[in-house]
Amino acid sequence: MRVAVVGAGVVGLSTAVALLGQGADVVCYDRGRPMGERSVGGSRIFRLAHTDAELVDLAIRSRRMYDAWSRDAAEELIDDTETVVSGPDVSAWAAAMAAAGARHSVVGPTSPLLRLPAGEIPAQSVVDHAGGVVRAARVGAYLRSVTSSAVREATVFAVEETARGVLVRSSTSAEVFDAAVVCAGAATSGLAAQVGIYTPPDLNHHVRFTFALRRGSERERFQCWISRSSDGLDTYQHLSGPGEWAVGAHVGRDDVRWEAGRDHATQASRRVVTGYVRRYLTAVDPRVREVLHCTTTPGLDDGYRVLRRGRVLAVYGDNLFKLAPVLGRRLAGAALDGSTPPSTGMHRTTPDGRG
Repeated sequence: MRVAVVGAGVVGLSTAVALLGQGADVVCYDRGRPMGERSVGGSRIFRLAHTDAELVDLAIRSRRMYDAWSRDAAEELIDDTETVVSGPDVSAWAAAMAAAGARHSVVGPTSPLLRLPAGEIPAQSVVDHAGGVVRAARVGAYLRSVTSSAVREATVFAVEETARGVLVRSSTSAEVFDAAVVCAGAATSGLAAQVGIYTPPDLNHHVRFTFALRRGSERERFQCWISRSSDGLDTYQHLSGPGEWAVGAHVGRDDVRWEAGRDHATQASRRVVTGYVRRYLTAVDPRVREVLHCTTTPGLDDGYRVLRRGRVLAVYGDNLFKLAPVLGRRLAGAALDGSTPPSTGMHRTTPDGRG
């Protein structure tokens, strides 16, 4: 079969890898450098921890695939630092992990199992012992090497069902395929709508900041951390590089809605995040070293939704980096056999961009 994959983010490239592995003829379109938009950046949080046992199970499968990719790439794609989840929903996270058989510990603020750069630790936390830091830049390099023959730099303008197949019109060609998978992030809604598939069109800006660890803490192997502070701010944070700590926060919708503009969203997010760092993260220097911008879809939780119309599949979701290997395999299988993979998660609103 000949399959078009529209979007070369981590999900699109993972889908292309799976299709190539099954002998398909693949063209993976992207308007710029692969993994240059929602998948941008050098690191993400990996975790089995979710409040949905099905998502925990998918993350377990995804981790096995990441481990296989690591062997192929001859370098580790995930640093095993563990991931900690703190806040009022700890019991739900722990219950879902227990139901899926994922190894975890529920601990108090003085537990020796916690390695966090903060002076104030919430009353209860879940330690996800299989969590860690996805080395996103390494993942991107590996996926690009495997899919180099399939990736085409071109802007896709139209996806159309015809009697002969799926017509993909791009800035470089108009070609017919047996099937198409649209996983183009912010561009998915407009392209999917052309074949009668609705995906949420709204966008938010999202900004993550990187700081230096203070002297004396730069060699610490801190855990990834998803938390709610005592003043109600939801954050996610992790060791993004040697001596570097990345922090993102759930900033008010009015400040990050698309219409507010990237500059306003960045300034508002900077105020919130640096204020949080000064107040809570005793091991972190509050001066910003790096700013990472991407887009998210407002109101989506972990998980994804897959929709089909004829020979076209469209997928959307947020926080998909950790699930990309298993999601790519599912999308590839569905493109080849005409099925529609089950959707999962996305049942409530939580912080954006956690991995």
